[in-house]
Amino acid sequence: MTRVLIAGLGNMGLSHALAHHRNPASEIVALVNRSGQTDHPELQGYPIFKDFQTALAEMTPDLAVIATYSDSHADYACAAMEGGAHVFVEKPLATTVAEAQRVVAKAKAAGRKLVVGYILRHHPSWQRLIAEARDLGGPYVFRMNLNQQSAGAEWETHKALMQTTSPIVDCGVHYLDVMCQITDAAPIRVSGMGLRLSQEIAADMYNYGQLQVWFADGSVGWYEAGWGPMMSETAFFVKDIVSPNGSVSIVEADKTGSSDVDGHTSVGNILRHEPAGDRVITLPDEPGHQELCDLEQTYVLRAIAEDLDLSRHMQDAVLSLAVCLAADESIRAGAPVELAKPNTTEKTQ
Repeated sequence: MTRVLIAGLGNMGLSHALAHHRNPASEIVALVNRSGQTDHPELQGYPIFKDFQTALAEMTPDLAVIATYSDSHADYACAAMEGGAHVFVEKPLATTVAEAQRVVAKAKAAGRKLVVGYILRHHPSWQRLIAEARDLGGPYVFRMNLNQQSAGAEWETHKALMQTTSPIVDCGVHYLDVMCQITDAAPIRVSGMGLRLSQEIAADMYNYGQLQVWFADGSVGWYEAGWGPMMSETAFFVKDIVSPNGSVSIVEADKTGSSDVDGHTSVGNILRHEPAGDRVITLPDEPGHQELCDLEQTYVLRAIAEDLDLSRHMQDAVLSLAVCLAADESIRAGAPVELAKPNTTEKTQ
């Protein structure tokens, strides 16, 4: 039985808490929430702390699940590993590359497992999309976005996130990770553009951004993300991969609106186009958001129990973050950013 501490009870943290609450291999020892309470009926009765460090010291968990705001991820992850716990941390791993590297170095030195919340890696439909694209062969053109017309509570959450993290970093790490898995080539250059579309956010922040990335194999890609009540819902969910031999695209996904969390991972059908003809790949019974979080946390428990080698997983988490942060730097500097070529010789997990 793995003793689990959950920090953060927002959208992702609540789902991770429910995953462990319902998993017979887990025992939640405590929750951490700034309010010191939760209204969810299934989570009543667990000890709740307002302070992460206090909870860590008093409860000594085997696993810390960190789903707080991005600027606390690195410090919380390192503190948990210093206390002897394995760590699952939501994306992005940190707010700087140096901080992300510090967390990875701590995991290696402490002999602790570190899993980053790349939820699409656990989605069977996204796994199929990646496999179909790789089967076509590169080089590739990646065309991806996730714009969210947020209002009310969702907009308040986005404004809070933008105190430390831009939209293209917060969501972009998922899709840069997908691009890197498909091409398996090093990203070598990135540029970006962004615009502040609301007076409700800081003057040095933007709530719409787009990045363009070049890879060592000749592949190119773009990703855009915008948050706020002004965003259009026209073509807000584009997932399209083109190669010399055809294309693979997500079509007919079950999207009830750009702010719907289930729609952010939904695939529905995949259209594989080749000059000889088109083929629709149907994907019935897709997992919803909670089911994906269940799969993700089951993987974390398996990584601990089976001592899985997470070296490539950690390397990839740093790489996708580095690309998105470089795009953020490009937006602020008004010039492209050249990227160092990482080691990509290890097998992807």
